[in-house]
Amino acid sequence: MAGDLPDYYFRVRENGAFVFRVDTENRQRRIDMDQIAVVNIRKGEIKPHGERDLTPEDIAAIEGWMAERLAILEHRDIDDILRAVDYLNTTAHWAQTRASDAQLDQVTDALLLAMHDLRTVLVRKKADRLLKDG
Repeated sequence: MAGDLPDYYFRVRENGAFVFRVDTENRQRRIDMDQIAVVNIRKGEIKPHGERDLTPEDIAAIEGWMAERLAILEHRDIDDILRAVDYLNTTAHWAQTRASDAQLDQVTDALLLAMHDLRTVLVRKKADRLLKDG
């Protein structure tokens, strides 16, 4: 098992990760994880932990992880939005077929305001793109 472990472990946090070097080559044959850096994905920063000097291999591994993580987060964003489209469709069907008057009274204003806000943003952004491309 220990031979299959990666050289680095990334403890994901909201805006990046703590980076650990994984060591299984010790006398006790335990897994040791030594924190070597802190990564901030939003700022693109890699900060060595403590007084450490990162090796070129460390930096390459961290930059590779950052690129993969950004791709995952971008994919999740689009997936979340496509799910929101599904929820809107499901909500329309619910409102048309199953919702009671009391249920509609409970959600109508919030839904109308949220949809109006979304529509305003989407129309403005589309107009901006059309003007930029045209």
